[in-house]
Parts: sequence; C-alpha cells; structure tokens
Amino acid sequence: MGQMKISVIGCGYLGAVHAACMASLGHEVVGVDVDAAKVAALASGRPPFYETGLEELLGQTLPSGRLSFTTDVTAVAGADVHFVCVGTPQRADSYAADLSYLDAAFRALVPHVAPGALVVGKSTVPVGTAERLADELAAVQPDATVVWNPEFLREGYAVQDTLHPDRLVLGVPGGDAGERAVKILDDLYAAPIAEGSPRLVMDRATAELVKVAANSFLATKISFINAMAELCEVAGADVTSLADAIGLDERIGRRFLNAGLGFGGGCLPKDIRAFMARAEELHADPAVSFLREIDSINTRRRERMVHLTVGVLDGRPLAGARIAVLGAAFKPESDDVRDSPALDVAVRLHERSAHVVVTDPRALANARRKAPSLQYAETVEEAADGADAVLVLTEWRQYRELDPHRLLGVVAHPRVVDGRNALDPAAWRDAGWTYRALGRR
Repeated sequence: MGQMKISVIGCGYLGAVHAACMASLGHEVVGVDVDAAKVAALASGRPPFYETGLEELLGQTLPSGRLSFTTDVTAVAGADVHFVCVGTPQRADSYAADLSYLDAAFRALVPHVAPGALVVGKSTVPVGTAERLADELAAVQPDATVVWNPEFLREGYAVQDTLHPDRLVLGVPGGDAGERAVKILDDLYAAPIAEGSPRLVMDRATAELVKVAANSFLATKISFINAMAELCEVAGADVTSLADAIGLDERIGRRFLNAGLGFGGGCLPKDIRAFMARAEELHADPAVSFLREIDSINTRRRERMVHLTVGVLDGRPLAGARIAVLGAAFKPESDDVRDSPALDVAVRLHERSAHVVVTDPRALANARRKAPSLQYAETVEEAADGADAVLVLTEWRQYRELDPHRLLGVVAHPRVVDGRNALDPAAWRDAGWTYRALGRR
C-alpha cells in the first residue's frame, strides 16, 4: 500500500508521539483530540508536554503537510488505519481502569470508519475490551477490523521506542480478516520491521495481556529490590552491592534492580491495579494477588524516605527544617508528575511542617499545579540555599553529576539523602557531607 492515510484518536502523550512518528515514516496522518488547546499547541509545533525529540519531529513533519491536528472527528474519514490512543486512568472509586474516555472516543470514531479499514487500539485496557469493541464496530461497519497493538513506550524515549521498537505485538482476529490486518500493519511498520524489530502475531486477548503482564513484571522486579533494601537497612547490608551480585546471574539481569523511591507515573501504578481489578472480575484474582504486596512495597518507600530525612537531621525537629528536594518528575527526561514519588515525598514533608523547596529541570509548571502549597526554585542552588538537608528524588543527570564541594557553601548543613542511589557516597562523604540512602549504610 505504500503511504497510508492514518488517523490518531487522542493526542496526549501516546497519541501525539505516535502521530508524529507515523508522519515521519511517510504516512499522511491526522490527529484528533477534544482538547482545543492541546490541538492548537500541537498544530503550531509546540508539544503540551516534554518528550525528548518530539518538538524537533513536529518541526520536520508539520511543514511537509503529512501531519495535521484537529478537533473535528469527521477529518478521519477515508483513513486506512485508525489508531485509538486514548488514556485509561484509574477510576476514582476503585482500582479498575476508567474506560469512559476510550468508549467515548471509539463511539465518535465508528460512524466514520470505512469498509476495509483497521481500528487499531494502542491504549492499555483490561483483557476482553478489544472483543467488546469489535462487536460494537461490527454492528455498524462489519467490513472493518479491530486490532490490538499495545504500546511499550518509555517516557523520555518515546520517539525512539516508536520508530525503533523492541517488539511489535499485533492482536488480530482469526481468518481472512486477521491475515489482511497483518499485511496492512506489516506495510505500515515496514521500516522498523526491516531494521529487525520482532513482530509477534497473536489473538487480541493475548495482545491486551502482553502490556499489563510486562508492566506487572517490571513493577515486581523494582519492588523486589526495594524489599531487599528494607532488609539491608535493618541488617546493615548494602543493597547496591547485593543488586550487582544477583544481577550477574543471566536469569535475573541487572537492569531495574536499582533500589530507591520506587515507580510512579501514569502507567505502572494504575496498570497493576487495573490488572488486579480485572482478574477479580474474571474470578482469577488469586493468580495476581502478589501484586497487592508489590503495590504496598512501592508505596512504603515514600514514607521510608521521610523517616530517613528525619534521621539525618541529627535530632533537630522536622517542623521548620529547610529541606531542598531535587526532582519533581516521576522519572528523568520527563515533566510528568502523575503519581510522582518525588513530589509525594515533598508533600509528606510539607504536611509535617518542614519548609520544602522543590526544583526540577522540566516539571516545575506541572508540579506547581499538582502541589501548589510547596515552594519552588528554578535552580539547585536556589533550592539548597540555607538547607538543613538535600534530597535527591529524581535521578536527572545534572543531579547525579552535582559537585558536592560546590554545594557546601550554599547549604546550612551538609546532609544529603539519596533517594535514587544515584550519587557516589564516597565522593560526597569525602567532601564533608553526611550521606544517607535507601538500603545502604
């Protein structure tokens, strides 16, 4: 088919990146979103969030005419492939995923789906959602096909992960419709497939499970090493040395065995909770009951950071102490503060009457909206001015590479709590700092 006409429904983090990347591969892409401000920003080449390389990609694809954004869903008419990239946040009243945005977007799309077109879901959904949506589409347009093609994007690397994915998962129906869908998507993703990205074809239910199973495994690995950190603290052991040793076992591997504050963001926490909720609906909750402890371990790390901060103050009350918090985003190379462990710790300290000053290279605007009661600073030096303790809570490169000698003349007391095990303890101690970290002596 060569160049295809593509629509992307939902232009948030996933959709905006996907739209720009598909346009860069030579396809004609229209992105649709109900948020007029978001659409206007994207259409002018200004992403409404920070993602490495996205602004540059918009600058390349928008002038070509291959990429456009609109609030008008009728603009999708005639598209060969419709990607559904709508968010599925956690419901306010339970662990379950809120599918109301997805359902609304899908129902707005369906009347404009042409015969033979593909509707490709990329959103993270409870298993069984694709079959339900396929039935709804068949009632209106029986010659169109629903496919599930989950995303595996890492914030900060989303452009790279879209253009050079580590795998492409295609969940298709059986029979001729499924075979045809695979041929179309093989053509659409011809560039990454030619580079060697593995392409796996399976049924739709399995494709839905791939994403939540992958996130659950990752969360389990992170929480495992954090559970070991809890033991190391009471046993007088060092969790980083422990992780180095067990990570050399090729069955385990060293990646994501970094003890610290744990995971956050808009994916892992809500995805494992939605997985538990869906398993309960299917009467299979014992199979994933361990995820409750994974979630609990992750949450405990935040309160443990508060305790470490109190301990490093050498008997001074936390109330009134000036605490510099380096990091507000849930991870580096992102401005995302959704369920951010760093911001959560800052709020907990503030609620205990500490004087908290937060800085971050990218996430200050979002942090101010999320936690307006905190004080914010543009630079590390401003945040650390007169500080009784400095907390490193997001492992931005500029924080990992801080010169401990340079900060000595800024703080009131040279005490640092490393919430990400990102610093060199010897360098900071040699410079005269009291150093504490999660899971280390």
